[in-house]
Amino acid sequence: MKFVDLHLCASWKDSEQARRLMSKSAELGYKQVGVPVPQGFADEAVKQMRQISEEAELDFVTRVDLAPRSPGELLAGLRKFRRSFEVVSVLCSSKAVARQAGKDRRVDLLCSVSFDPKRRFFDRAEAELASVSGAALEIDLAQVLTNLEERSSVGLFTRLRRELATAKSFGVPVVFSSGAINPLLLRKPQDYAALAYLFDVDAGFALDALSKNPAGIVERNRQLQSPDYVAPGVRLVRRMRKL
Repeated sequence: MKFVDLHLCASWKDSEQARRLMSKSAELGYKQVGVPVPQGFADEAVKQMRQISEEAELDFVTRVDLAPRSPGELLAGLRKFRRSFEVVSVLCSSKAVARQAGKDRRVDLLCSVSFDPKRRFFDRAEAELASVSGAALEIDLAQVLTNLEERSSVGLFTRLRRELATAKSFGVPVVFSSGAINPLLLRKPQDYAALAYLFDVDAGFALDALSKNPAGIVERNRQLQSPDYVAPGVRLVRRMRKL
């Protein structure tokens, strides 16, 4: 089983922090990591981050986090960035943005900007749209750890249980990522899976959310970006030589 963390918050300005985070991820058993690329960063910075991940023997995945304020801004961002990144996530800051993200096939991950239950917008309507578009629901577990002692955690866990139950009922894939900016917040995939027990999901569901589901997103998008891709289910096997 290949474990994947699609939201490792390695610093683009502090290479030592990035190395510590990558090294810890590899030590804990992850094989593939996605790192959000800030918009406007040069290709040279991406190459350096890729090199750091390769030194830790990790497969590096480029990711962009879109934080649109309106559906129109989301559509503009998708037109601009979809082909440049292997994973596209959308931070859903309003119901209108969440609905647009849920129905757009160019969106890979649906994320919430807050753990405040009142500012989370994944519901039955969005799940129904995502079940058709193929978008997945992403939950950052490192942030859950930091909220365990907060008085508001009861409301948060209730909300997360509801979101996961809704995703399951509509067949929407779920991705558990870390969202960690500090190695101390990283845990083994099995430990994250155990934490997910708080959300009333079984071990098999949680392990799929840490392996098969995120790995499938990356594999699908890499195939789409391959020069040999022709159409869904059709790939170029051999190029004919020019006469």
